[in-house]
Amino acid sequence: MKRELDIFFTGLSFFTRVPFPKWAQFKKEYQHEAIKYFPVSGIIIGSVAGLVFYLTNLVFPFNLSVMLSMGATVLFTGALHEDGFMDVCDGFGGGWTRERILEIMKDSLIGAFGVTGIVFLVMTKFFCQYSISANELPIILIAAHSVSRMFAASLVNTHQYARTENSKAKDYSQKLSKKNLIFMLLTGVLPIALLGNAKFFLVLLPVFLAKFLLGKYFKKWIGGFTGDCIGATQQVCEIVFYLSYMIIYNQAL
Repeated sequence: MKRELDIFFTGLSFFTRVPFPKWAQFKKEYQHEAIKYFPVSGIIIGSVAGLVFYLTNLVFPFNLSVMLSMGATVLFTGALHEDGFMDVCDGFGGGWTRERILEIMKDSLIGAFGVTGIVFLVMTKFFCQYSISANELPIILIAAHSVSRMFAASLVNTHQYARTENSKAKDYSQKLSKKNLIFMLLTGVLPIALLGNAKFFLVLLPVFLAKFLLGKYFKKWIGGFTGDCIGATQQVCEIVFYLSYMIIYNQAL
């Protein structure tokens, strides 16, 4: 149990700004296992977003509450995934060779593709959440954050790590064991059951397709994935989740 808690907080402290507890023990070999807790981190992040939305919506207009909820997730994660999305936009938008794409993504500067991409991403995410009713949005946020992180993390098992040099995310490049993979998948889809209708499990199909196409694109250009690719996949899958939910919800009425 102590070992699992150490692994959990190793992952949580990487995926969010939650500090690593002083009583927990950090070991480098725990880092590759910690990715199995990516969906659990998503449940926590989605819960924070849902709670912020619920509380602010008691006193503020709906649209402002949505924006504050989005801001809470950015603060809670340190914009980790948004940063990855911008790097991917810059790298794949401005590079025409594997080496150049990887070089641009490693650069800390943000280019025109990154700025344009993040503006479109934030606006799309806002209007998606704004289109969901206030009663349903908190649960949707939890499910969207867990499912999107589950599919993003699955790149570790379906694709090769693209970089050969030292990288912070390289510790997460080892494939998960079958046991850890099953745990990750179960915790990823579990929040969908809270939506109250088995039809909503259909949302997994378009989200999987988004991950599949992104993975195929990454493999074509750089031979696999990087940490930035995982972040970008999470952001895209989250939006696809909202869009798919709205389609399925309208059909279920």
